[in-house]
Amino acid sequence: MRFGWLTLAASPSPETDAACIDDQITQAVAAEALGFDSVWLTEHYFTGESVYNDALLFAAALAMKTTRIRIGFAVVQMPFHHPVRLATQLALLDNLSKGRIDVGIGKGTVFNEYEFIGHGLRSTDSKARLEEAQSIFERLWHEAPMTHEGKYYKLHVPALRPKPVQPGGPPLWRSVISPSSFLECGRRGIPILTARLGVARIRERWATYEQGLDEGGHDAATKARLLASAALWRNVYVGESDAEAEDSVGELLLAARHHISHLRTTLNPPDFTVDPAMLNPWADPAVPDAEALANILETGTLYGSAARVREQVAALRDAGVRHLLCQTGFGEMAHERVMASTRRFGEAVMPAFH
Repeated sequence: MRFGWLTLAASPSPETDAACIDDQITQAVAAEALGFDSVWLTEHYFTGESVYNDALLFAAALAMKTTRIRIGFAVVQMPFHHPVRLATQLALLDNLSKGRIDVGIGKGTVFNEYEFIGHGLRSTDSKARLEEAQSIFERLWHEAPMTHEGKYYKLHVPALRPKPVQPGGPPLWRSVISPSSFLECGRRGIPILTARLGVARIRERWATYEQGLDEGGHDAATKARLLASAALWRNVYVGESDAEAEDSVGELLLAARHHISHLRTTLNPPDFTVDPAMLNPWADPAVPDAEALANILETGTLYGSAARVREQVAALRDAGVRHLLCQTGFGEMAHERVMASTRRFGEAVMPAFH
């Protein structure tokens, strides 16, 4: 199995931002030393979540601090970026990192409308913006000159410089949830990221992705590579004991839920409502804490002693997962606790699956 380290750290106040950013660099460097294959950066704005906010600029810092670990984005919110500017930044990052960049792309948050408003947008056309930007983005790796006439962008680009190090540009990943998205990405041969799936549902979704790969006519080597790359995101807390982990993880997760629920209630405009199809018990504020916590522990969290977490990872492996993204810090978890949990996972869990 392959293991990535994913960060969605929150800073509790503007006064702590600088220290939290330093902590993120320390944690990413430690992840490389512990043997994680990749580090994945999230992108959120204005509230202290994804404390560095500018994941692209932060990735440049990590590229200078690391030598082996791949650096991925889970995910770039495409409506917030001009595609030519983004392609140029990613090409530079690919050069700075010597070809270690992976790019997850998405239409943007479905819960935090205030992030769109802060960029002078609304989310109503986010899917259309993603699709047009992606079409430009993919062509820029290959065409010179490149001309585009679309709804949002009218461009003539003589050439993209610098060229990426990786042939064809950094791999483009998609974040997927619905069965139709798994099927579509399989047909198109797109590597995928997903989260919040119980073990039984993982088997179904991986089978759907494999069906899409078959329908897309991909050769055996490509099919094997994409199935091995398909990434599942989990909260991970490896405690000193099962009892300590159970007590700690529930407290940390509920604190994070209350915080983000407060932000959305306070900052989202009155005319915004979340698409009911996107709600789950954890994200739905109408669901009581006890039910929400039970859901996130079942579908999104690995926790316990190292021995117990090894059993949980083995269950994911047996369901078909070969690539696990581990979010070892969530909410406002203290740096020392993140480091301890990450170290226990790297030293006492990962070696059992290499």
